[in-house]
Amino acid sequence: MEYKAKHTFGYNLTKFILYVLLTALAVLCLIPFLMMTVNATRTSFEIATGFTLIPGKALPDNWKTVFNYFNLFKGMWNSLKVALPATLLGAYFPALAAYALAFYKFKGNKTIFWVILIFMMIPGTLSLIGFYQLCAALKITNSYIPLTVPAIAASGTVFFLRQYIQASLSPALIEAARIDGASEIFSFHRIVIPIIFPAIATMSIMGFIGNWNSYMLPMIILSKPEKYTLPVMLVSLRSSTDITQNYGAIYLCIAISMIPIILVFITFSRYIISSVSQGAVKE
Repeated sequence: MEYKAKHTFGYNLTKFILYVLLTALAVLCLIPFLMMTVNATRTSFEIATGFTLIPGKALPDNWKTVFNYFNLFKGMWNSLKVALPATLLGAYFPALAAYALAFYKFKGNKTIFWVILIFMMIPGTLSLIGFYQLCAALKITNSYIPLTVPAIAASGTVFFLRQYIQASLSPALIEAARIDGASEIFSFHRIVIPIIFPAIATMSIMGFIGNWNSYMLPMIILSKPEKYTLPVMLVSLRSSTDITQNYGAIYLCIAISMIPIILVFITFSRYIISSVSQGAVKE
């Protein structure tokens, strides 16, 4: 009994220390967001001369500065028209490709997999010039097609989902569905996707954040101000006048632009921590 009591005390102490450390880490992670929100309510002079977590009184002036230059909500809508389709396309089609590479044995399977690995190692900036020339030849510049459709070929997502499928999805489930007469596409939608949805949700969050914050490609593809996404608008605001006049307005834009990202993370985070073994079978 004495050993059990000591073991229980040690376990509880370790658990308590772990919770304290995690809480402290969470607070440290939230401080930059708090600073960003507070600076959105302060003047440029206040931001440049001191640090505080007490909100200022310059929020109305910063709001007017932003909307006198561009329509912030228009930029958010444009970014949403890019990020949402790109996220959906970049989740569904890579999942379909990953399932095929994981469960179908065909000639060239390993070759395709190695090609995907090679493309993952190539920086995307190296292909920007050629990609723009292709878009210009197809006459799809100043549209959102080049910003959304290429998400179908997200090599990193294919690689991650393939590894996840091999680790979490039992072939017996697919074989049982085939014996029962289910089609391959039915099995994919009703069996595969529910089991690997935590992985899809994880990659969707990353994809949405990446597409929402994308700056380089929209800046190159889009030349009409009414089609600018939010990051392009933010940079144009920063370079419009002397930077010392725009600190508070820039912080306000950044703070507002974070709202959709936070909402997406809150919505899908519960799927990330859900059990990945739900619906599995024991062989």
